[in-house]
Formats: sequence, structure tokens, C-alpha cells
Amino acid sequence: MNINQSLEKYADLIVNIGLGLHKDDKLSIRMSEHSLPLARLVAKKAYQNGVSDVRLEFSDDTITLDRYLEATDEAFETFPEYLVDFNENLFKDNYNVVNLYAPNPDLLKPADPARIARWQKVAGKASKRIQHYTMQNKVKWCIAAVACPAWAEAAFPELPEEEGMQKLWENIFMATRVDQPDPIAAWEEHDLKLKANRKFLNDARFDRIHYQGPGTDLMVGLVKNHVWEGGSGFSEKGDRFFPNIPTEEVFSMPDADRVDGTLRATMPLSVRGQIVDKFHFTFKDGKVVDYDAQVGKQILDDLLDMDEGAKRLGEIALVPDNSPISNTGILFKNTLFDENASCHFALGAAYSENLEGAAQRSEEENRKLGMNNSLIHVDFMVGSKDVTVSGIKEDGTEIVLLKDGDWQI
Repeated sequence: MNINQSLEKYADLIVNIGLGLHKDDKLSIRMSEHSLPLARLVAKKAYQNGVSDVRLEFSDDTITLDRYLEATDEAFETFPEYLVDFNENLFKDNYNVVNLYAPNPDLLKPADPARIARWQKVAGKASKRIQHYTMQNKVKWCIAAVACPAWAEAAFPELPEEEGMQKLWENIFMATRVDQPDPIAAWEEHDLKLKANRKFLNDARFDRIHYQGPGTDLMVGLVKNHVWEGGSGFSEKGDRFFPNIPTEEVFSMPDADRVDGTLRATMPLSVRGQIVDKFHFTFKDGKVVDYDAQVGKQILDDLLDMDEGAKRLGEIALVPDNSPISNTGILFKNTLFDENASCHFALGAAYSENLEGAAQRSEEENRKLGMNNSLIHVDFMVGSKDVTVSGIKEDGTEIVLLKDGDWQI
């Protein structure tokens, strides 16, 4: 594998497929020290496409952890308002955003969970007023993964660092179709397949979705006038983009008040630099009424305590177990990848694109229609070859959608 050639193709994919950047666009790159080589290529290709300005938002894992370990308690009580103003002004000035994400799944393991929870709530409340720029696709946004030593060690603990990094990059390029002769053509073909599944689901007008598997028997009502989305989406200005690279999902909006039953997660969840594993939820009338985890229960406690909407679902996503990422057999310990290997849900905020007319209504009006609202949006995986997913119409007609890990439609 020639890493430099592959990074060039990856950057080209992010700029032209992920964000669809063109003249008069501007770009904000969120990055860490591990992302710099890719960020430079993305910025160069963005300028070549006519982008007028590229801004960098830098973070560092060591500094992030040291803040939780060493800063005073007062440091976690207020969020700088000027940062929210700054980001809102960027969005208003036609800056689109890419997050070149180099995750460390265990970064905050040494930190005090109470501090993490407190800061997440403070930062979430402060940033609430700009959440809609991405949740409603007012700007183009994209998340793409970058290999780093900590992630490689988490995914391949048996390998030396250099071999682990090599294997991780190989799998990133495979999952994102960068390893193919023409990645952009491959993504166009992939988009057509996702759109075909999306069309079937939208035409079917299911009332609810039933999940059955080991430890899982869950009925998820869908909001009326729901919309299934998948693959490329469109910004408020009509520009096409892909929010996630990679993506294998077709997703829609559950009714926040019509979820009943029990589910068991089929993969660990990496969230807030910590791992939650072997966990389950029980829902009644849409709300989590019971839950437990063998690893990381305190993290679930803090997530569910974020606000009322954190205890309800905001997204339902269908992904075949027979997908490129799942077929690697690798547990990436990174939600961007693991969620595209498995059906998944999200606790918290819903996307307005999944409900007709949502962007034109108030938050209160949408909530009455079943659209969840929260400071968080946390995906977790509930899919495998052993989980059968069926769609049920209002008249009781039932159609099996996923069985034995593959689409049945």
C-alpha cells in the first residue's frame, strides 16, 4: 500500500463526494495532531475547487486529558460564549465543516466521570443554539476517520504499533472505497444502491419496525410522514454531500413516544473517550425505564441524565450485517465504523430531514409530532446475523427487511 497515493485519493473523496466543495464555499477543518497530513491535502484540494478560505480548529488528546486531570473545578462550570458566537458566524458566512476524526477510544478512562458529565452538559447547553446548522443540514458537514496509534492499539492490540497503523489504514481505505481504482465512481454506484433501499422503505410507509434477536424484542413506532434517508443528502442551498465517510445505513425517525420492549447492544460503544460494553435498555412509551451495563454503567447514567430527550430515541438505522465493514470481522471501537457494520439506534436528538416539513416548524411543534429533542445524539449498535428486522404497516401487514444479516427486500 502506498500511503501517500491513498491519502491523495482519500482527500479527493472528502472534498468532492463528502462535501461537494465548489467556488464560493468556505471550509472549517476540525483536526488533531494526527490529522495534519490529510488536512493539508484536503485544504489544497478545496482551494483547487474554488474554496476561498480554510480555517483550522485544532485539538490535542494530551491537552484534553490533562484538562480533566489538572484543571480546577471552576473550569468545568462555564463554556466560553464567544466560541459559540464564532462558530455561528462561521456557519452564517457559508463555512462548511469536516471533522478529520482520529479517535482514542480510552482517552478519558483516567478522568473523573463526574467532570466529563458536567462539561458535556455545560458545553451542550451552550452550543444548543448552533446545533441546527448540522442537524438540519443548513451547511454541508462530513466526518471522516484518520488512523492514529491509540486507535490502532485499541483495534489491534496484538500487533506492534507500526503494523497496527498499517492494518488500520488499509481497513479505512477499504471501508471508504479508496482502495478501488475510481473511488468517486464507486461511491456513486454505492449511493444508487442506498437510494434503492430508501425508496422501497419510503414507498412502504411502515407504521412501526420490529426487532427480534437474543435479548432483543423491541417495537419502534415511526413518526407519521417520516422520511427514510441514506447515502448522499442535500444542504439547505441544494448542494449534495455525504455526512459520513464511510456510510452503509438507511435511517429514519422513530416516534419518541412509541418505543416499547427491550434491546441488547451487539457491540461496545465508544463515547466520551470511554467504553460501554454488554449493555441493554428497556423502553416503555418511548422512554428508557431500565438499563444496565457490565462495563461503563456510570457513563450511561450520565448520558441518560443529560436531559429528558436523552432517554428517548432520535434515530433508527438499518444496516446489513453483510456489509464491507462488518465483513472485515474487526471491532473498530469507533462508532463511525462500527455503526456502519450493524443496525443501530441513537439516543437523543433527531434529524429534521427525517420528518416532512420539520425544518419549517418550531421545536415544540415537531415534538408534538414525535420528533425527539436533546443536547446529545449517541449512536449504539443493535444488529447481527441473529437479529431479524421487520416492517409493519398500519393494517398489520408485515414484511421482513433484514434476516440472517442481509436485506430481504
